[in-house]
Amino acid sequence: MPNTLAAAVHSDLTIKKSRFIGCVETMRDRAAAQARVIELWRQHPGATHVCWALLAGGQSAAVDDGEPSGTAGRPMLEVLRHQDLEGVLATVVRYYGGVNLGAGGLVRAYTDAVASALAGAVKVPLTRLRTLRCTLPYALEGTVRREIDAARAALVEVSHDSVVTMTISLPEPDAPAFVARLNDAGQGRIGWIE
Repeated sequence: MPNTLAAAVHSDLTIKKSRFIGCVETMRDRAAAQARVIELWRQHPGATHVCWALLAGGQSAAVDDGEPSGTAGRPMLEVLRHQDLEGVLATVVRYYGGVNLGAGGLVRAYTDAVASALAGAVKVPLTRLRTLRCTLPYALEGTVRREIDAARAALVEVSHDSVVTMTISLPEPDAPAFVARLNDAGQGRIGWIE
């Protein structure tokens, strides 16, 4: 089961006079990752490179940002995959120290920057959510709301017409038992919309 991070984690390594500032943080998608990279450039205007790797909702990226091809982004991405992470962005800001590290040295440096940051990370299991839609008579609205609260589900949307229509979000593994409880409580008066 994939994990994400409870909080952002950081590292700061100096290798042959070059400084590598690593960060791994939660990220929802590629657009947000690109905005974060732009923000890092603003925070570190003297940096030589801002390399990054992303795993988020089927969107992955490995960006070398001017380093030799395959020496930064790809190794960082492999660390994220090896740690079974999802919904995360790894960035490494490099300040060049005047000594060339060579391809192997760069791979090790970028890998170590991300791995060092993740060494102290608190991982949180990702749970897939399921969205359910149902219709019910007004008389059952209070009962359904109490079941939603008891299940720690989220009431996403409610509409009141001739019947109440609810959209509910909850962890996928909890959905079958939740539906069964509501079917029992509603005695067949709750309709499920596919």
